[in-house]
Amino acid sequence: MRVWLDGKLLDDPNDPALSVLDHGFTVGDGVFETLKVVDGRPFAATRHLRRLATSAAGLGLPAPDEAAVRAGMDAVLAGQQLPLGRLRVTYTGGVSPLGSDRGEAAPTLVVAAGAMPERVDATSVVTVPWPRNERGALSGLKTTSYGENVVALAAARRAGASEAIFANTAGALCEGTGSNVFYVLDGELCTPTLDSGCLAGVSRALVLEWYGGTERDAPVEVLADAEEVFLVSTTRDVQSVRRCDGRELPAPGPVTAEAQRCWQQRERDDIDP
Repeated sequence: MRVWLDGKLLDDPNDPALSVLDHGFTVGDGVFETLKVVDGRPFAATRHLRRLATSAAGLGLPAPDEAAVRAGMDAVLAGQQLPLGRLRVTYTGGVSPLGSDRGEAAPTLVVAAGAMPERVDATSVVTVPWPRNERGALSGLKTTSYGENVVALAAARRAGASEAIFANTAGALCEGTGSNVFYVLDGELCTPTLDSGCLAGVSRALVLEWYGGTERDAPVEVLADAEEVFLVSTTRDVQSVRRCDGRELPAPGPVTAEAQRCWQQRERDDIDP
């Protein structure tokens, strides 16, 4: 793995580099993006950097310098042989006093890249009892405040699943800890609306643009009746769900299989759609 911090490549990514007073470390005051690397090139970089700026604005951080972010991406990818990799951009409130108030220091920008394993073809998911707050200050933002995701994902792992699915405070299907959810009901492909509080996922948007589908809010119990379920994210692409809360599902079903074929073709055609 290679790491770039505020303009400099680190000799060893495990060496001390970030201040213990960085607001991203002390209170989770930061935003981030994860990009897939395909044959040494970041996929959908323009969309990811646009969302990074949106999340930063929502958190009240100054706009990240896109040229600096791209320079960091180039630096960590240079010289690496990455047929399939993961690139992470993290942007925080910088060095600040202990507590929630920000200081006067400039934000911190970190870019890291390393290899990523191939995703498995199908997975299992479970719904969890903790709701996403669709009316919260961080709703729809990709922030580093991931504590509730850590708790939910640990519960999913204990249940033999790789992803936890949240409802929102109204009981509507929302999202996974790091993925968006699609389901097929009566032959129609559906996914929650952004009003549900789910993240405006880059992969979610691409599936809707490339393959189609209906944005619709429904109770989380809709998964119990769904004919097919799949997850989408940077690290999953279009991943079929074979088991949801213990119920077996076709993996992939016909709609999921076609969405996967569409994704693979369109990804090959354009590295920055």
